Amino acid sequence: MGQIVAVALVLLLAGVLAVKFVDQNGRAPAATMAAPAQENTNFRSVKLNRADNGHFEVEARVDGRRLEFIVDTGASHIALRESDAARLGIRPVPRDYTVKVNTANGVGRAARVELRSVEIRGIVVLVLLAFVHPDEALSVNLLGMSFLSRVRWTHERGKLVLEQ
Repeated sequence: MGQIVAVALVLLLAGVLAVKFVDQNGRAPAATMAAPAQENTNFRSVKLNRADNGHFEVEARVDGRRLEFIVDTGASHIALRESDAARLGIRPVPRDYTVKVNTANGVGRAARVELRSVEIRGIVVLVLLAFVHPDEALSVNLLGMSFLSRVRWTHERGKLVLEQ
């Protein structure tokens, strides 16, 4: 029994060390004598300027249609106004508003939906969770963490940088 535990611990340690040495692209670090890495031509970077209102506003293509968003790192998910969701062909009925949400405007109900894609200037994220809110409960669409957690984002010198 002790040998089994010892082997399991060695395998666990080996796995942890392997993960530690694999970079974020899923490749092991290049050997010191290896040829230089080729540039990744699929890399995308988008810089968003802060609007006069202090927010980062962006136009995105959601399931192929253009929608305006405010980037909101405090929002867990993408939040869509009911009227904008309807433009995407998403029309929840009253019984679909089953998710209790706590927003800056208070407690309310939202309808859980799935978006096929959200694209911002070449950065594309597929299959995303979003919530539809009644128009009176949400004044703007919010680009929340269900999108942001799937790209790299930083705040640099007053600009929001999205990378993929």
